[in-house]
Amino acid sequence: MSESYMERALLKIARQINAYDEASLMDLWEKYAEIVRRFEPTKRWEEAALLFGVIQGMRLKNQLFNYNWALSRRPEEPGSIDLAALTAPPRASKASGKDAPGTPDGKPGPDKPQAPKPGKVLKLQPKKK
Repeated sequence: MSESYMERALLKIARQINAYDEASLMDLWEKYAEIVRRFEPTKRWEEAALLFGVIQGMRLKNQLFNYNWALSRRPEEPGSIDLAALTAPPRASKASGKDAPGTPDGKPGPDKPQAPKPGKVLKLQPKKK
């Protein structure tokens, strides 16, 4: 199947974004989260919301990559992805009260991939005048 002009353009953008490292993009997270939090009906806000989504997308892509890489290192387990479990905040351990799964001290075990850090939920509201 041939790619449409739009698909080719989006793939080019994806390749350019993928060339950046996550840390560099995450340095911009707070700036764009704040702009998106303060809604205003402007092109600036729309572009910031799209950029914020791109930053979040890079983070998710890396989490999925790391999760699948860890699974591929353990061939005895199926490689299916449970996105809800991957993106959900870690549960507190009853024994230690720690948030991370794995050993009793809360550290990931050698056979367990480290759980991703929970995301931040933004409360979006109109800008007060």
